[in-house]
Amino acid sequence: MAVRLVALYNQPEDRAAFDAHYRDVHGPLVRRYPGLRDLRLTRTDGVAGRTSPYYLVAEMVFDSRADLDAALASEPGIESGRDLRNFAGAGVTLLVADDAAPLDA
Repeated sequence: MAVRLVALYNQPEDRAAFDAHYRDVHGPLVRRYPGLRDLRLTRTDGVAGRTSPYYLVAEMVFDSRADLDAALASEPGIESGRDLRNFAGAGVTLLVADDAAPLDA
């Protein structure tokens, strides 16, 4: 089963600058991850009239945790980690989601 690295980006002060940096710099770094099977970017919206604390959700899909760990340890993985401070000043939360983990455990 697949494993995903999920990045939850907080609402940036300057959305246009965030979008441009992600599109032109950060996204191309992530797409160079070895073993990356899929990258899904989703903008969020709040529920019941509330604003979402997150602006963007990025999901990076790998075949295994070992593939994810290798990607993060690779040159593009290290570069993308350093690049976060260049555009994600509002904050980002990183999570690993293992699709094989049972919900009833």
